[in-house]
Amino acid sequence: MNHKRSNRLRRAEQGFTLLEVLIVVIILGLLAALVTPKLFGTLGKAKSQVAKTQIELVAGALDRYRLDVGNYPATADGLAALIEQPAGAVGWAGPYLKKGVPKDPWDNDYQYASPGQHGDYDLYSLGRDKAEGGEDEDADVVSWQ
Repeated sequence: MNHKRSNRLRRAEQGFTLLEVLIVVIILGLLAALVTPKLFGTLGKAKSQVAKTQIELVAGALDRYRLDVGNYPATADGLAALIEQPAGAVGWAGPYLKKGVPKDPWDNDYQYASPGQHGDYDLYSLGRDKAEGGEDEDADVVSWQ
């Protein structure tokens, strides 16, 4: 009886067999294959949501600019008018964005036009593909929707 018990103890001390290790590696690979695509899809949605939030932040700064100056910055002045006073902007009380104009989550400048085609101004990001239109993470994130 003592002999059987010592064999079991020796076997436990030897570690895992190659088959056991392979089974664990296969299970981990299957789990990674299931989880990874969902994580990357969520990352794309998160970047689009960050862009939407930044657009709302900049839109608030544009509204404060308009209250002080009487109109939105011209397209030629761009969003830089929120940081440095443009010529002829009487009543300017900026800077309106303390940390400067943010880049979109894909490290591009936000597009701005005033007057816009969709309202007093258009403010938008072209998304990951840096081109108009697109779907999912390549879709434009806009201020007018």
